[in-house]
Amino acid sequence: MAVIDLFLKLLSAPSVTPEDGELLDFIAGYLPGFTVRRIDEGGVKNLFMYRHFGEGPHLCFAGHVDVVPPGEGWHSDPFVPRIEEGAIYARGAQDMKSGVAAFVEAMRRSEHFGGTLSLLLTSDEEGEARYGTRIVLERLEREGMLPDYAIVAEPTCEERFGDAVKIGRRGSINGVLEIFGRQGHAAYPEKALNPVHRFAPVLARIAGADLDAGDEHFAPSKLVITDIRGGMEVTNVTPGSLRVMFNVRNNTHTDAASLEAFLRRELEGLEYRLDLSVSAEPFVTDPESRVVRALDRAIEKVLGSRPKHSTVGGTSDARFFGAHRVKTVEFGVRNDTIHAPNERTIIDEVEGLYRVFRELIEGF
Repeated sequence: MAVIDLFLKLLSAPSVTPEDGELLDFIAGYLPGFTVRRIDEGGVKNLFMYRHFGEGPHLCFAGHVDVVPPGEGWHSDPFVPRIEEGAIYARGAQDMKSGVAAFVEAMRRSEHFGGTLSLLLTSDEEGEARYGTRIVLERLEREGMLPDYAIVAEPTCEERFGDAVKIGRRGSINGVLEIFGRQGHAAYPEKALNPVHRFAPVLARIAGADLDAGDEHFAPSKLVITDIRGGMEVTNVTPGSLRVMFNVRNNTHTDAASLEAFLRRELEGLEYRLDLSVSAEPFVTDPESRVVRALDRAIEKVLGSRPKHSTVGGTSDARFFGAHRVKTVEFGVRNDTIHAPNERTIIDEVEGLYRVFRELIEGF
């Protein structure tokens, strides 16, 4: 089966999170010579496959077969791939069945590798990700089978295919801040304690604040206000409390503890409650590591371009590999229609991604 035939097969399976559209069973039977393990939990389907070729490093290709719901505005059935002017339209075309098709086909055609080659697929990357890649890696760590290196085939390219790989990801810290005051009549402000007025000067200092200076891999961690509300939606009553929600996409220089210390300094003198939750930890892979250098070489050889190293964007399952100290890099097709109606990717990009992964495996 050619890589595009495999791609069309994957796209034809409705696999909205946490369903896998029976794709994991199909892939388990598609790779000869690989040991198959199913690690399903909490309604989530996970597949880990490996093949030991000889002594040497363990390289894992990882991704997800689940997709977000199609939504409205499609010009054709989102689970019946449509080919038009060199592009394939379907839900999951970019995010990320293109990447899955490319590395599965590359692994199928690889007969030689200097170590262990493996695959990790889940049906819960687009959801809560509680029972997906996270639990598989926890199991592998307990069994002493964690990979040394990982390639996550999320769409990473920006203006043209081959222009960017991700060598790390920012973390994500969510915050809820409640400022307490004393409700009262707007005509008698001296008898109330207006939390909006008390918080106003603090807001000016923390909204959009850089929490660190960043570095050569990351932009500064920035506090982004996402919601503010308080009061009764009337003009004659001052509120008794004010609720503020925010998010910080943090680099490796800022964590929940340093964020809390910053806010405590700024909020001194106010009565408040602060709740922070960490949904992802930041990580970065050394650009000189074996996996980054091997991927750079493969892209340059196949596509004739040298990619930039990026850490921008949201979260992905690469964060779970990073948490287990697995040297991880992401590379896939262009990212310009993910989660949108009429999601599509270019046929040449999928074929090029397959060739890059073949070259990477052979030259690793």
